[in-house]
Amino acid sequence: MATPSTNTKTLDHIVHLSPPGSIEETSRQFCDLGFKVIPGGEHVGGLTANALVVFADGLYLELLSFTHEPSHYPPGSPARVKRDTHPWANKPLGWIDCAFLGNGSHTIRISDIINDRAKKDGSGAFYEAEEDGGRKRPDGKVVRWLISAPQGNKGTLPFFCGDITPRDLRVPTKPPANVQHPSTTQGIAHIRIVTDAKSFPVISKQLTSVTGQEPLSSTPIEAVWSLDSHSTTSPWLILGTPSNELENAFAKNVGTGIVEVGFLVKKRQDNDRHSTPYGRIVWVDEGHDD
Repeated sequence: MATPSTNTKTLDHIVHLSPPGSIEETSRQFCDLGFKVIPGGEHVGGLTANALVVFADGLYLELLSFTHEPSHYPPGSPARVKRDTHPWANKPLGWIDCAFLGNGSHTIRISDIINDRAKKDGSGAFYEAEEDGGRKRPDGKVVRWLISAPQGNKGTLPFFCGDITPRDLRVPTKPPANVQHPSTTQGIAHIRIVTDAKSFPVISKQLTSVTGQEPLSSTPIEAVWSLDSHSTTSPWLILGTPSNELENAFAKNVGTGIVEVGFLVKKRQDNDRHSTPYGRIVWVDEGHDD
């Protein structure tokens, strides 16, 4: 058996939240944007369900929604408490989180590796111990993984998802049609996180602690890290202060979060920028800097 990896900078997937019970509608909307959408399933516990957009580079989008509004559950019931205290329960709709690849190990834990760094560098980027998670696919197959999330549900830091069952059960890149998109999207070019000027140096230090590497470039208003993927592509993680009216409004209304996701495409689109109903996307020519 191979020794569990200690790499903490491999991008795994990006999470997009839509209104409760809207997975089918959201799937249609992403199809209209030029993505091939694959049914996902309901997560353990039944609080959330998802659909997937899988790319040739092995990365994917998780289109997620809660199965019901909070009012569906009796006040004070265990299910209502779980619904109300879910880490994403009060997130604004759109790009809400991203996951890095964990190693699926309860012994050589990613959380321990990052927490040791955080103690040494004083970044405060501490993670919870790994917890079991999973879902049942529409074909009945059960997928299992380990999750480690930032302490205090810091939405600016990635969580880690490490597979217990084979990753191809969770991320179905086969048959080849699963990763063939009308938009010609091949993978993720970048994730852009926006924050205010006061928070910027703190979050920059935390992301350095999490990834285990200094930024490729860093100024007082923007820092860029190069992440690993499941192929030869190297997505960029960009942290910046607001650079336009849209980002100023985002920072004011949402706070710190993912404002934009860039997608690598073979065929340039007529319009570089589009929006899902709740988030911004950018088309980036494959092989070109964005």
